[in-house]
Parts: sequence; C-alpha cells; structure tokens
Amino acid sequence: MAKLSKKKAAARTAFEGKANLTVEDAIKLVKTSASAKFDETVEIALNLGVDPRHADQMVRGVVTLPAGTGKDVRVAVFARGPKADEARAAGADIVGAEDLMETIQSGKIEFDRCIATPDMMPLVGRLGKILGPRNLMPNPKVGTVTMDVKSAVEAAKGGEVQFKAEKAGVVHAGIGKVSFDEDKLAQNLRAFVDAVSRAKPTGAKGTYMKKVSISSTMGPGVSVDVVSATAN
Repeated sequence: MAKLSKKKAAARTAFEGKANLTVEDAIKLVKTSASAKFDETVEIALNLGVDPRHADQMVRGVVTLPAGTGKDVRVAVFARGPKADEARAAGADIVGAEDLMETIQSGKIEFDRCIATPDMMPLVGRLGKILGPRNLMPNPKVGTVTMDVKSAVEAAKGGEVQFKAEKAGVVHAGIGKVSFDEDKLAQNLRAFVDAVSRAKPTGAKGTYMKKVSISSTMGPGVSVDVVSATAN
C-alpha cells in the first residue's frame, strides 16, 4: 500500500468518524484540511434517488452561484456574422463555425463551456459523440442554444454552473475554491443544492436527495446533513 504523506494522513485522521455534519462544520473541516500547493476546488457530490437511463428521471439544469466559482471558464461559441461579433465582444475565448468543428474533431478541446446559435445546431450535432460525454453539448434546456449569445457568454463567465446526473444518479460540481470565505462557500453550496432540488424530475420516486458530500480536489470527503444543506 502506498505510504500517505503526513498532511494526507493528518487530513484522514481529522475526517475519521465524522458524517452528516452541518454545512458550516463540513466546509470548515474541508478548508482546514486542504493541503495542496494550489488553490483547491471545493467539490460537491449529490446522490439522488433517480435512474437517469429513464427519460422521466433525468436531472439537468443550471445555476448561478452567488459567490462565483473562482474558476476562469473558457467559452467556445458556434456562430456566424453579427452573432459571432457579439460573442467576441462579450468575451468568448473561441468563436467559429466549420473551422471550430474541425478543430474539435481533431481532438483539440480548449474550452469548458460550449454555446451555439440555433442555426448552428445541424453543424454542432455532428460533434455529439465528442461533446456529449464531456457534458459540453449545447442544450436549449440550460440556455446554451440561444440567440442571446451575449447573455450566455456573460453567464458562463460569471459563475454559472451546469449540472447533469450521471449513470448512478450522482451530480458533481465545483462550488468554489478553498480560499473562499466559509460563508461564501455555504451560500454557493445551498444555492447548488436548491437548484438540484428544483430540477427534481417527474419520474423520481421515493427519497430524491439521498446524500450530500463535499471535498477539496485532493482531500477526503465528508457527508453533509441533507436538512442543513437544503435550509436557505
């Protein structure tokens, strides 16, 4: 078994026997135990009582975190003419059409969010097998297929987080950085949990929000009391 570093061993010891903490206590524990040399992301995982293989149990949506993400989000936009100019003016990192499609097909994906005008979707549709598994496919349900390119780019740059349930019914997201104040992380966590709660699908049966856990990028995870996480 690989030997744990002193810092990691100390973090594990700090987390031992702790579960279902209040949001505030969980954030404090994750912040004080983060020991990497970079500003780690605080990550959240929600275990939901859904089976996303069924269309009526799919969970997806978007939420703007009140304190932002602390992450520099790179945005690509599929657009032509005035809409392409609008995207560049709004701060998009990459703007294109066929040329952008070819870049992506070559395996070069240098963006975290992809936006498209509706007329570009026949083109973008050809990239489904590449963008879909990476959760980068533009989708009107989360506002990334739109004529209002300016607002979509600004939202992506301004702390908007997309979420989608994976096969096991788990939703993952980054909700800020370890360097954030505890109250800012608590605001972001509750805003994210609230958005996922609101996205409860019609086909969900039984307990919807089963478990909430948080961790830092390199640190162990701890479960959060669901009642505390859903209290606004």
